[in-house]
Amino acid sequence: MTFAQRGRSISVSGFLLAGAIGIISSTQTWLTVERADAGEAILVPGASALVLLAPLSLAVLALGAALSIAARVLRVIFAVLAGAASVFLIWSTLQLLAAPVDAVGPSVTDATGLAGGGALGDVVQAVAPTAWPIIALVGWVLLLAASVVVLVTWRGWKAGGRRYRTDAADAAPHDGPVDAVDSWDELSRGTDPTR
Repeated sequence: MTFAQRGRSISVSGFLLAGAIGIISSTQTWLTVERADAGEAILVPGASALVLLAPLSLAVLALGAALSIAARVLRVIFAVLAGAASVFLIWSTLQLLAAPVDAVGPSVTDATGLAGGGALGDVVQAVAPTAWPIIALVGWVLLLAASVVVLVTWRGWKAGGRRYRTDAADAAPHDGPVDAVDSWDELSRGTDPTR
């Protein structure tokens, strides 16, 4: 089996794995805020540090599931969408790691009731990232690689999703005995199976 023929399984696995990493990491602590007032440390989960983390991760999971049965044109569209999402998430995660103080504002406000740059500066002594942003970053790079695999190999994939299509050949009446399933299928297509 060639690389082009394995492209579908590689791509779908990459999409699903990246989406799962994103969903799991959205519930984990990304940043730990040490307080200057000797209060208890504030733990900032991924979904709070990066607001679009959970929705985009769910979208990636949906794209991975749909990619497994997608028609030829949709494969390219899904790959471009996933590639754009991965670039955005990579950029956002790197920005968060470069300036973690900007990402903790809402969580610090929720915990202390203080808002504004000056008030937050008085409360926040240090912000330390955990391993989860790096793990998520690995997931986004994996997603970008899987998107490239789709764009390189999509023409070599076997036709998928035939059972989910309705073609003119399927709509033609059957010759011979008709069972209950065939009758329901004909009713779904708008034909009367009793004729």
